Amino acid sequence: MKMIPTAKAVGQVLCHDLTQILPGEFKGARFRKGHIVTEADIPVLLSMGKENLYVWELEPGMLHENDAAARLVRLCKGPGMAESEVREGKIELRAEFDGLFRVDTARLNAVNSIDELMIATHRGNTAVRAGDKLCGTRVIPLVIREEKLARAEAAAGEKPLLELLPFRMKTAAVVTTGSEVAKGLIEDKFTPVLAEKLKAFGIEIIHHSLPGDEPAAVLASIEAARAAKPDLVLCTGGMSVDPDDNTPGAIKASGARIVTYGAPVLPGAMLLLGYYADDTPVLGLPGCVMYAKATIFDRILPRIAAGVALSKEDFVALGEGGLCLGCPECRYPVCPFGG
Repeated sequence: MKMIPTAKAVGQVLCHDLTQILPGEFKGARFRKGHIVTEADIPVLLSMGKENLYVWELEPGMLHENDAAARLVRLCKGPGMAESEVREGKIELRAEFDGLFRVDTARLNAVNSIDELMIATHRGNTAVRAGDKLCGTRVIPLVIREEKLARAEAAAGEKPLLELLPFRMKTAAVVTTGSEVAKGLIEDKFTPVLAEKLKAFGIEIIHHSLPGDEPAAVLASIEAARAAKPDLVLCTGGMSVDPDDNTPGAIKASGARIVTYGAPVLPGAMLLLGYYADDTPVLGLPGCVMYAKATIFDRILPRIAAGVALSKEDFVALGEGGLCLGCPECRYPVCPFGG
């Protein structure tokens, strides 16, 4: 750093906080470390008794933290993201609409492996709402070599590291299996639970049937559900390996390509996901979705609602963190199971 006359400090970067005291009005840092001095600042600084200032000597090839943070945030920002003002070398991005937030983990890790800079993000593959914070970028020192920003840009590549996809599914059809429900012996409590979960993503149930348990009847109901042309087909109940649980077989017989029957998540291990030739997803939901606060259905619904096709590998990756801890007070999705 160097000391220069305040009158000649325009464009220079302060090395430390400068405190201003106005009796009865204000006491605190009037100018923060890292502040770039402007013409308008000069009279204020002189009124504070600052005839000279200690400023950074910016060498060729060095960047101020604010300029570096702006370059970092450009690596992250995709459509639907609002950028905050820079503050002490930090810039944040927030969601402009409800949607599925996704992170390119490998490229993010490559950037964060470079010393003296960082990008911290919201957990990927999760639902976010308009206004939610998505990421923060920051340079660790006050100044950084431009060469490190160039390395970060090369590691990130041309596409944004972050993606926000709107929820695009609007309608669902529900097939509620079980002879006890079809005969009216017990109340259907599954469908109202689904209706609430779907509503959070803007999805409306447009078709509902109660076929009982017979394979032919379940298959006919699935075909009738597809004829209603929903964006999503949900089949509830009959998902275990008991001999009279026929939902998985009926889904397969309806022409769906099965991605998985079973997943390393508790509750929700017996979930089934398939796709029809027109890419309409069909899910077989185990009974835990009806009574548990959070299950595998909650974990994958944001991606389903955004129209993202899931693979077997996506389900395999859910094993780590896939165990709900059954906390007395459920705070999902703000918990290990939620991310």
